[in-house]
Amino acid sequence: MLKKAFMLVSGDAFGSALLLLRNLIVARLVSPEDYGIASTFAVAMSIVEMLSYLGLNLMIVVDKDGDAPQMQKVLQGFQVLRGVMSSAVLFAISVPYARFLGIEHVAWAFQVIAAIPFINSLQHFDMHRLKRHAIFRPWIVTQAIPPLIAVLVLWPLALMYGDYRIMLVSLIVQAVATVVLSHVMAERPYRLSWDFPLVRRATFFGWPLLLNGALLFGVFNGERLIVGRELGMAPLAVFSMAMTLTLTPTLVFDRQIQSLFLPRLSALRENDAQFQRMGAAYIEAGLAIGMVLLIGTVLVGGPVVTVLLGPKYAGMLALLVPMAAVQAVRVAKTGPSNVSLAKEKPGIAPISNAIRVLSLPIAWAALIRTGDIMVVLGIAFAVEALAYLVSLWLTGRRAGLRLGPLVLPSALAAAASGGAFLESLWSPQVADLLGNLGWTRWAVVALCLATLGSMTALRGYIFKRFAP
Repeated sequence: MLKKAFMLVSGDAFGSALLLLRNLIVARLVSPEDYGIASTFAVAMSIVEMLSYLGLNLMIVVDKDGDAPQMQKVLQGFQVLRGVMSSAVLFAISVPYARFLGIEHVAWAFQVIAAIPFINSLQHFDMHRLKRHAIFRPWIVTQAIPPLIAVLVLWPLALMYGDYRIMLVSLIVQAVATVVLSHVMAERPYRLSWDFPLVRRATFFGWPLLLNGALLFGVFNGERLIVGRELGMAPLAVFSMAMTLTLTPTLVFDRQIQSLFLPRLSALRENDAQFQRMGAAYIEAGLAIGMVLLIGTVLVGGPVVTVLLGPKYAGMLALLVPMAAVQAVRVAKTGPSNVSLAKEKPGIAPISNAIRVLSLPIAWAALIRTGDIMVVLGIAFAVEALAYLVSLWLTGRRAGLRLGPLVLPSALAAAASGGAFLESLWSPQVADLLGNLGWTRWAVVALCLATLGSMTALRGYIFKRFAP
């Protein structure tokens, strides 16, 4: 189990690290304005990917019939139809989207990107199905190798273009490589089928995830769109890079704990005692990700940004700790949602994410009034904290999870992340190249460590599963 967990984490982390490296390389090669344009490509794909996400890859893992060849064929056929529709929608909105951001001259690039959802829909689902049997190698390969290829093509692309088109071509290359490898690593032949009862069942399973996908678009990209429209591409580049540096680690580890916990939680849904212990451990794991992110940002965030990005992105230093605090709370709320999902009650994530999305008009108005990105981050932090409390309460009611063991870790995590955000307003610069920190930053680190020490359920799970 320890070996498989290590492979899962290291493989996905390698792929995500390469994607982060691609962003960093492109940011160094082009101007901030061009990187701001390049960052809008990912937002454009998210518009249709998240608005059409039905969780078919999750269904094949958790459904009792997920191993059946017929279900896999139908899910793959349904996925292709979804890809065709997504590409058509993205192509249709390309010009209005570019006009909204004030970059109508690059509308053609969004039309080219419209092919990517269809390309992605041709992926073989065996890499997801095999997770049911704790076989992660195909999924790891398809997550790690395509980003490597996408990074390697940057240098010839830089010689050819030297602007935002580097990112455009790299995204297409990565999508094609992922599809090819998903087929190479598959055990079953690739087949497409259609069955109305199964499609209806998949739709019923996925509609809460579809709603959540629409809301997640606002969670991940709402502030970026607001900043890009109101402040321009250069400030968007700084804001997007700060988000990328803090969001990427949380997404990586969130995916890993989901892959490790969700199948086991689903199998234990009828065993209340074990479900209680593992459910609490899962939620604490989400809190732990946020605390580790805060510790890393406070201690080494400044030196990392200075070395990797240079003076062009010096304005990002003041945003790092507040952005990390926002991401720490955001990743924490995924735990309760997925615990409920394991009991086939997937409606909690949309509710918690809706709270964040409903705050976007407020953040937009505040940015127009003040022109201060920190106000936007403050609103995001406050509503994410509220969303975590709501999702925790709903999990207790709907999934029957006892919340008593989670009170202390949640309270300490709130103190740590809230303290980090407030302290960043008082002392906005993170550690310098020598790592010099004031006592207030050390106090934040101490709170994070205290939070980690209070996680008895997670500690018990680790000792039980991974101890020799």
